[in-house]
Amino acid sequence: MGKVTTTSLAAVAVMLATYAQHASAQEPVEGFVEGSQLTVLNRNFYFNRDPRKGQSAPSGNGYSEAWAHGILGRFESGFTQGTVGVGVDAYAMLGLKLDTGDGRNGGRSSFEMLPVDRDGKAADTFSKVGGAAKLRAFDTVVKVGDVFPMTPVVHYGDSRLLPESFTGVTVENTSVTDLTLQGGRLHAMSQPLSSNRRDGFVTFYGGAVDAPWVGYFGGDYAVGKNLAFSLYSSRLKDVWNQYYTGVSYKHPISSSLSMFAGFNFYRAQDEGKQWLGEFDNDIWSSKLGMSYGPHTLALSHQRNNGDNDFDYLRQSDSIYLDNSIQYSDFNSPKERSWMLRYDLDMAALGVPGLSFMTRYGKGTGADYSNANATYMRRDANGDPLTDQKRWERDIEVKYVMQGGSFKDMSFRVRQATTRATAFESDLNEVRVIIEYPLALL
Repeated sequence: MGKVTTTSLAAVAVMLATYAQHASAQEPVEGFVEGSQLTVLNRNFYFNRDPRKGQSAPSGNGYSEAWAHGILGRFESGFTQGTVGVGVDAYAMLGLKLDTGDGRNGGRSSFEMLPVDRDGKAADTFSKVGGAAKLRAFDTVVKVGDVFPMTPVVHYGDSRLLPESFTGVTVENTSVTDLTLQGGRLHAMSQPLSSNRRDGFVTFYGGAVDAPWVGYFGGDYAVGKNLAFSLYSSRLKDVWNQYYTGVSYKHPISSSLSMFAGFNFYRAQDEGKQWLGEFDNDIWSSKLGMSYGPHTLALSHQRNNGDNDFDYLRQSDSIYLDNSIQYSDFNSPKERSWMLRYDLDMAALGVPGLSFMTRYGKGTGADYSNANATYMRRDANGDPLTDQKRWERDIEVKYVMQGGSFKDMSFRVRQATTRATAFESDLNEVRVIIEYPLALL
């Protein structure tokens, strides 16, 4: 299986040739101009993170705080007419500091709301500009340039003011009904704070790695309306091979009652030069829940059976595990976690557009006794941490405008509280996010 990602583009090329033989009457394709879209998203973001174990920002005031505004402009053209069509995607994004004093912006921590200099002073503005050429042949789209992949093994992150992006080649095919195949080879990434589109790869727990590329290949298949499967593999060259399997199922019982279940599994193995050491991890999560009218209740369980943290690309969303939530991933070695989540859609209660979510997760048994040198965590005496525990409680309220001049404008408040033993932070966190999307074309 380790060779899958290195041959992903070749596999897609063979697949395209096969399906092209069976391509019959194609649906009309909109032209380059007729199929174009120009959107602008205004994102106003307030972020406050308050550590509770005596950690402090550079000024010593004990918390990190930032308020900023992002303007995210995207242009997506249609494709020129013909069997083979070409097009272009482009984006221009700007981040503006609204309020944060020196020492309150989180320094160079995972807070990562605004770029900072060596003295910890936040930049007043920062920007990201890029684009990609694209080609469409039959049911296959190839993009070359700056891309935003969305798979369980490589998925761009969008949890900060501006999104993350990657640079390389991606391929997507939809020739078979209900089956989407995706592949790609990316040679650079740009994290949310970076204006450079050609940065090297960084992982969340291992840090920067000298990897020349990351490749991925896989697909998603829907069986009817209620059952779906996903299967993917990826290689971060000289770091790891990752394999993912996912299943989701929904069972309607009546017009207002349904049950659902899901399962996610990752296998991670060191690769090539082993820049993050030797490891052979597997981690999985399972979920079971029920929806009744506006109410949804779910219980999930997650286990990391490996000796090291399950790692992924920094600030990306490349971790499709049920217990990876606002702050905690519950992915430490040997850690077992449970989570209970409740969602309420208040449209049924006479307030369309208003929703509420709360969840509580608890992890136990984290053990670094056999971790490699990269992922090892030790106590004050230099001994590996064992029997580590943590919990996190999240609350979120969101309202989306249903009509008028500000239709689709959303207001979201997210609060998180975490408590842990020595291996993790205790913190209280508040995020207030206001988004206003505009379709200009």
